[in-house]
Amino acid sequence: PFGAVVSVLGLLLGEWVNRYMNFWGWTYFPVNFVFPSNLMPGAIVLDVILMLSNSVALTAVVGGLAWGLLFYPGNWPIIAPLHIPVEYNGMMFTLADLQGYHYVRTGTPEYIRMVEKGTLRTFGKDVAP
Repeated sequence: PFGAVVSVLGLLLGEWVNRYMNFWGWTYFPVNFVFPSNLMPGAIVLDVILMLSNSVALTAVVGGLAWGLLFYPGNWPIIAPLHIPVEYNGMMFTLADLQGYHYVRTGTPEYIRMVEKGTLRTFGKDVAP
């Protein structure tokens, strides 16, 4: 009754290696924009339901429901610091908004305006050899 926790730990380890090596290591994309979701609360509840019921069918139905219901609240502690208010140039922003304004991503209106001005920015040299 610990298969979900072990599986999720392996998945999270692989995701963190991927996020750090590929996003930050090659393209210097901010890690706080691409952190993986926290799946541990759902995995713990899934294993507890399997341990208490000893039924794979009941675990699939009730545990799957619990997994889905715990997914969003399980990520609140990770997302919460990005929603604190900060003052910047006399205006109030959330920290997530301020990070989004300072890091211009492709496909945003700022990027489209930059392309119209003729200063095309790509990640081509960083991602492809």
